[in-house]
Amino acid sequence: MPDGSALVRVLSYNIRSMRDDTVALARVIRACSPDLVLVQEAPRFFRWRKKLARLAKASDLVILTGGATAAGPAILCGLRATVERTEDVLLPLTPGQHRRGFATAVVRLGGARLGVLSCHLSLDKRERHEQAGMLLDRLAGLGVDHAVAGGDLNERPGGRTFTRLTGTLQDCWATAPRGGEHTWTRTEPHSRIDAIFATKGIKVTGCGVPLDLPGITGKDLRAATDHLPVLATLEVPVS
Repeated sequence: MPDGSALVRVLSYNIRSMRDDTVALARVIRACSPDLVLVQEAPRFFRWRKKLARLAKASDLVILTGGATAAGPAILCGLRATVERTEDVLLPLTPGQHRRGFATAVVRLGGARLGVLSCHLSLDKRERHEQAGMLLDRLAGLGVDHAVAGGDLNERPGGRTFTRLTGTLQDCWATAPRGGEHTWTRTEPHSRIDAIFATKGIKVTGCGVPLDLPGITGKDLRAATDHLPVLATLEVPVS
């Protein structure tokens, strides 16, 4: 870009373990033309790597990291990304709750160095709030100037966890809304529980549910999974 920034498209998507229409799912992802896909509820059990690889291939992407090794979150990327390092993180397990984790990476895109984190936070509000603190610590520990995090927060804006995150990070939808706002449910969207966040040095040029992109139909969005995706277009300063 003229100002020396790299334009990066980031998609966050809860894919419900690919239990729905995977052809529609791949069509939605491809139509978004993402550089990075922050996946939640990737397959975690029998032949999970093969299933995730099949989705990546159908979406013209490759697996970067995550899946069962991160308890569900994963990151897919296009060939434009140069991978510097990856790490899957399992979070402390609270008795009676699901195991949670982060899929994380540091990549280079068009001269920009970017930290990336995919998450799926707890249904329990106390545990969820603690996990938000772990997320912020993990981003800070990536050792990069610019980072993006996204996922299924299981909480609306204004909640304690959401507010904890926006105390440090930009809520990309609130910064530059574009497209739809609500991500849940797929048939009657009324809540925004999926979000993408970026560090303050990143310029957000648009973020929201990609309702009007060429190649995306309401039928595919409803068939692909039980959440709607969030797409953010970011200008990341070149390192």
